[in-house]
Amino acid sequence: MNTRLAIMARSLVQLSGHIIDSLLLPKVLDLIISLGGEFEILEIDVGHRRTDQSQARILVEAPSSEVLERILAKIREHGALPLDEEAESVELEPSPQNGIFPGNFYSTTNLPTLVRWKGTWIEVARPEMDCAIRFDPEAARAETLPIHKVKKGDWIVVDHRGVKVTPLERSVPREPFEFMSSPVSIESPKGLLIKEIAESLKKVRGEGQKILVVAGPGLVHTGAAQYLVELIENGYVQVLFAGNGLAVHDIESALFGTSLGVYLEKNIRAREGHEHHLWAINEIRKAGGIRQAVEQGLLTRGIFYSCVKKGVDFVLAGSIRDDGPLPDVITDTLQAQDRMREKIRGVGLALMMATTLHAIATGNLLPANVKTVCVDINPAVVTKLTDRGTFQAIGLVTDVEPFLRELCQYL
Repeated sequence: MNTRLAIMARSLVQLSGHIIDSLLLPKVLDLIISLGGEFEILEIDVGHRRTDQSQARILVEAPSSEVLERILAKIREHGALPLDEEAESVELEPSPQNGIFPGNFYSTTNLPTLVRWKGTWIEVARPEMDCAIRFDPEAARAETLPIHKVKKGDWIVVDHRGVKVTPLERSVPREPFEFMSSPVSIESPKGLLIKEIAESLKKVRGEGQKILVVAGPGLVHTGAAQYLVELIENGYVQVLFAGNGLAVHDIESALFGTSLGVYLEKNIRAREGHEHHLWAINEIRKAGGIRQAVEQGLLTRGIFYSCVKKGVDFVLAGSIRDDGPLPDVITDTLQAQDRMREKIRGVGLALMMATTLHAIATGNLLPANVKTVCVDINPAVVTKLTDRGTFQAIGLVTDVEPFLRELCQYL
């Protein structure tokens, strides 16, 4: 019996790069089949050395033009571009009003992206997932744009024609972390990976790029704050993202020696200790903010004391459950996102520790070429990161205190 699809639509696509060792070719072929299409490899040229690129031309067939469009949209994310689009410019439509994109707008990934305009491929500035592409026809400039920042009349890229995505490929020679076969490390030797992370921190700083730390209050509760302070003091942190909780409990520890009312050194609960974090908030609000508390001599140690003294930029994004909050906390989530977007420019490595929501939020903002390390006792955190599109994230499943202690030893 002939089970071949009744073909109504077809397109010839080309895939180039390290498509064999990066497994891009089988990924593309699997997507074609799983989305209801068929393929025929018409031509393939495989590189002979690791530095050589390969190239394949694939005929994609589908039972309808709608199915074909879905297939082409998905395989485009892996660098497969229809050859009949090589000469076509992007399609633009004006935004109908502030805060609303035109229908069928192109939804971005965090991968390097180019748009074609009048015969030239133009790089899209600041790649970020779940945004649109705003294009300036006069300046021939393209940039990603979140929906709350679009203005009426902005030219927005619609559909997929004239858009090219450059997929992540395995680096040659191999970079740190690439020995891992899975994005989540549970069984692999942690000492080896931590050593690799330390070498990457040195490399990033040596190249003049910034290191971003995203951290939760678990760092303070577990006694790991001293090691983050050590990283800050030694110049391995330039940007810190957190919520009200990390700052509150770090300051509680600095002022009263407790975290959540428990003496960290004695591991015993303080009398009326449940009030300590509220007292800490009140003292910082009285001072006018964290920086003012340092300048007034109220805050003399801890993570945020070191941030102020070493000039580390920090962004504290608030949530509905915050006590206080501290004056430095940005309670408007859109303002917090925009501030985080500003601060990630120039970041070469992101280290996320003991935080789920802030890790995922930051992962949504980072371009795919920023190496991202997620350390958490819960393996689901890094899984959620990769599921949402932060393909570059690798994870280490461990308590944050021994991880940071060993990392500081290597550094």
